[in-house]
Amino acid sequence: MEMEDRMESQRPTGMSKEVLISEKTGSLGCCGWFIVIIVGVFTLLLFPFTVWFCLKIVQEYERAVIFRLGRITDKKGKGPGIFFILPCTDSFVKVDLRTVSFDIPPQEILTKDSVTVSVDGVVYFRVNDPIASVANVSNADFATRLLAQTTLRNVLGTKNLAEVLSDREGIAHSMQSNLDEATDNWGIKVERVEIKDVKLPHQLQRAMAAEAEASREARAKVIAAEGEMNASRALKEAALVIAEAPSALQLRYLQTLNTIAAEKNSTIIFPLPMDMISHFMRK
Repeated sequence: MEMEDRMESQRPTGMSKEVLISEKTGSLGCCGWFIVIIVGVFTLLLFPFTVWFCLKIVQEYERAVIFRLGRITDKKGKGPGIFFILPCTDSFVKVDLRTVSFDIPPQEILTKDSVTVSVDGVVYFRVNDPIASVANVSNADFATRLLAQTTLRNVLGTKNLAEVLSDREGIAHSMQSNLDEATDNWGIKVERVEIKDVKLPHQLQRAMAAEAEASREARAKVIAAEGEMNASRALKEAALVIAEAPSALQLRYLQTLNTIAAEKNSTIIFPLPMDMISHFMRK
């Protein structure tokens, strides 16, 4: 036991999960094999009765991790379908391979520019390696949920408010990469991460709304000023054209009267030539 503890302490931290599993699937030893042989003989002698305890069934979406005298018998899970175990020495754990989704509870996060926001999300994951999910972690589902919460806090803590509001896809991709790398030794594959909602304080919402309204009003004034400038240029060009042909002004008068008459207006306009008015002004 002391030798095993010493070897465990000297194990490198970056050891892969395949090495960890291979150490767990070691030999049973002489005593272990003797017990297995005795149990196998009794199982064969009492076969009509023990067959109901030896045959097990797992579904298409499940795998069985078999332990024989406390050790994993194979590097891969059994199933789907029927498999055989010894009644007294073997035990097994069923692992569900279907995709599991869970909501990340709303997290109060302080962004990089010192703004407090509440963010929640959803994570989709599945068991990729049944042996690692049973042998390397006590509860892979619960551990993944806790890790998702801390990862959300760590990732959003490095972003400012503008990035949190506009770059949700990049944040989700970064979270997925971090989670997938951290849960690889647990036999977990994180398939997708989504940011559901970002809630801002009410005072900040009102301030942002006032800022957006002021920005829209400023753009509207600029557009109106540009329209007035374009209209004045067009009127100037029209005045130059009319000045070259005085009869064009009379045609413009007639066109204006035609437009007023089409609207069924009771107002009557009598255009007077400017030459006549200037004659009376000289007198």
